Amino acid sequence: MSTYHFGPDHGPADLRDRGRTRTPYVTPDLPALMHVADRFTEALRAEYPQLVSNGEVVQRELAQSAEDGLPPNRGRIRTALENIAIGAAAGTASLTFTQQLTDALGL
Repeated sequence: MSTYHFGPDHGPADLRDRGRTRTPYVTPDLPALMHVADRFTEALRAEYPQLVSNGEVVQRELAQSAEDGLPPNRGRIRTALENIAIGAAAGTASLTFTQQLTDALGL
């Protein structure tokens, strides 16, 4: 029996993305992301007040994207989400929102 990988296991998707195809240059539904970012910042205020500034960075970048019509600054958002992921404990709403935003933005 061989362990050689003969191609995608899940149709057109790559093996690394577990069956999900991603297009990194498509801007997700911005109003929905802004709503999630608002709820995310509320969760941070309740659970980790010291990390609220990172949540506000995500909100600002999404708001700026809505204003100018350009894609959000993925680098700033990624940095803010990574800071929160380091400081948030497993099972918290803050970490769940972090994972949702990371997946939605394809980071």
